[in-house]
Amino acid sequence: MLGKMVGFVLTKDYDKAKAFYEGTLGCEFVSLDQFALVVRIGGHQIRISKAADFTPLRSTVLGWEVSDIESVVDLLTERGVVFEKYSFVQDKERGVWTAPGGDKVAWFKDPDGNILSVSQH
Repeated sequence: MLGKMVGFVLTKDYDKAKAFYEGTLGCEFVSLDQFALVVRIGGHQIRISKAADFTPLRSTVLGWEVSDIESVVDLLTERGVVFEKYSFVQDKERGVWTAPGGDKVAWFKDPDGNILSVSQH
């Protein structure tokens, strides 16, 4: 019944968002019009809409599942991503939290302060 997921994120600056999502995260540019900057990654679209004034949520807005979180965190760190070092995170160097069941998550922010994550299950 439901098809591919589409994510929605807000930005104050299309140029900064495009540089981050395309250049840093490796998303594929799809389009930019009066309504949104659209990128694609993993077969899914992210629509990044411009908002002159907004406050980023204090929770994760987008996340990606990865097979080797440590390698992905290292690669993104090399590309300038700064991972959040929350107090409950065990791996203080990388910012990777391991849940009691063994899942791993690391959080970071885009240029607008939207919280994003990578996780390994």
